[in-house]
Amino acid sequence: MFLEFINLLTQFDSGFGVLNYLTLRAVLAMLSSLLVSLALGHYFINKLHQYQIGQVVRTDGPQSHLVKSGTPTMGGLMILFTFIISSLIWADWSSIYLWMVLATAVIFGAIGFIDDSLKIKHKSSDGLSSRKKMLSQSLGAIIIGLWIILSIDNPLQTQLLIPFFKDIALPLGIFGFLILTYFVIVGASNAVNLTDGLDGLAIMPVILISSALALFAYISGNYNFSNYLNMPFMPGTGELFVICAALVGSGLGFLWFNTYPAEVFMGDVGSLALGAILAVIAILLRQEILLFIMGGVFVVETLSVIIQVAYYKRTKKRFFLMAPIHHHFEKKGISEPKISVRFWMVTLILVLISLASIKIR
Repeated sequence: MFLEFINLLTQFDSGFGVLNYLTLRAVLAMLSSLLVSLALGHYFINKLHQYQIGQVVRTDGPQSHLVKSGTPTMGGLMILFTFIISSLIWADWSSIYLWMVLATAVIFGAIGFIDDSLKIKHKSSDGLSSRKKMLSQSLGAIIIGLWIILSIDNPLQTQLLIPFFKDIALPLGIFGFLILTYFVIVGASNAVNLTDGLDGLAIMPVILISSALALFAYISGNYNFSNYLNMPFMPGTGELFVICAALVGSGLGFLWFNTYPAEVFMGDVGSLALGAILAVIAILLRQEILLFIMGGVFVVETLSVIIQVAYYKRTKKRFFLMAPIHHHFEKKGISEPKISVRFWMVTLILVLISLASIKIR
């Protein structure tokens, strides 16, 4: 939207053309989403209080969490609002990548919104049934996957790039690509959802991974940089740099209110959408494997639940004191802020390892 206005201004003064630069638009997108989040945060939280949209805490979880009962939830609406508005202002509307990411945010945000609404309505920690949630996520993932195949003419689109190697890519074919897309989107969406159990625990990894994906987007969309660094050149993906920057700003703005002790929780409307957004950006950049590495914390959280359920069905005993694994550490007496910060540090290390793949090829 803003690009059209800039083009109009450049007709009067060519100096306005500087606002067309990708890097400047990315910085402005991040600042816009951050400042709007900070400006609207308290108003939004007060509205949640007013409409009694509060968190329902599991009674079988750590007892220290009982004091959080009633804390405003569905803060993910604020994240998505500032992210979408900032992206629409600073990104190029002619970019198909913009609309794919925003559609993902809306689809998975809607699923999370329904889930949160049912929890609040029934005053229970159970929202949508697992079957309905999985069906909705699957449908959303398939729609996005088909859209990517039908809209993007890129020979790399149906190949799986192997990081840390220069010219190694596995051909997937259209059917294989759809399967990969399905598992990456649904898996990432649920993984972030499972991780969102402590104050600030999920949002900081999202910020760090978004920052790394922004760098990959900038390099992939620039012929000179991608050629120099032996990375595939994918025209148009540079616009994802602006979108990732908007997501980083929205995440930082939310973290201001979500850090311990949290004034608001993101809810499923935030966690399901954020996981899917990261997945789609990684798919468009052909960096699914690096997303798996960078999101190691999300992966471990998900595996802990799978292991716990499978082990209990087999032995009628618990493998962990409680799953997801962050609750296991809480049960062992580690404080909530310490767990969150340590998980952030692990994510930072994994992100740096993934960024090293840019030069190690």
